[in-house]
Amino acid sequence: MGTKKKPAYRVVVIEKSKARDGRFLEVLGHYNPKRDGTVVDLKKEKYDYWISKGAQPSETVRSLVRKVS
Repeated sequence: MGTKKKPAYRVVVIEKSKARDGRFLEVLGHYNPKRDGTVVDLKKEKYDYWISKGAQPSETVRSLVRKVS
């Protein structure tokens, strides 16, 4: 997401066998590094639900969760 020189990202749940830009299961939140003070909007309840179901977060998502907590 985002435009040239204005990045914006979505934190999503996706199956490992799908393509990186393929269809995702659910949007967990948004990450905007360029706004005043990095903005991380993450639905913690949904994140915890997917982790309990066996989802494995990437290193980037783990670091974003640490920022939110």
